Amino acid sequence: MAGTKDKIVSMADRLVRTKGFNAFSYKDISAPLDIKNAAVHYHFPAKADLGIEIVAHEIALFTGNTGKWAHLPEDEQLSRLFDIFRRYNSEGNICLMGSLATDFETLSPDMQAKVQEMGSIILQWLTNCLEQGRKNKRLHFKGAADARALIIISNLQSSLLLSRVMGPSAFHRIADQLLEDLCQK
Repeated sequence: MAGTKDKIVSMADRLVRTKGFNAFSYKDISAPLDIKNAAVHYHFPAKADLGIEIVAHEIALFTGNTGKWAHLPEDEQLSRLFDIFRRYNSEGNICLMGSLATDFETLSPDMQAKVQEMGSIILQWLTNCLEQGRKNKRLHFKGAADARALIIISNLQSSLLLSRVMGPSAFHRIADQLLEDLCQK
């Protein structure tokens, strides 16, 4: 059954990134997986339970990736983060935090807390990466690192949304300019 649970989470994650959390039902998960709705309810009695699992899975992926990148110079770590967003763009997805932000006020308090945890983890890592990168003269920017982290993540998120309207090149232009601005001396 663990395989079924993982498939449910994966399908739901895809739906959140393409349609939004409130725009899909358990039937949208069960039909393509060729399982009964009851199977989805067995693993996730409430939709919020599924949402929390999706966010927890994303946190685990993010911390796993950043752990693997820890030995890299900060400019390369930042580039790896941008590569994740490039993949989202090529797949026609938006990032999980950006998608859930639009539905945030309608989420259960437990799910809101999990989304806030994810945002904090991402921003803390990015802030630390920027601070270390500036200290090591690999990254260059004005102002506080935490403010710059907010600028970067908000630009990456919005560039994925703009790409839906203006085409994938919008993402590439924004991401490339962000990296160039941070890495130039």
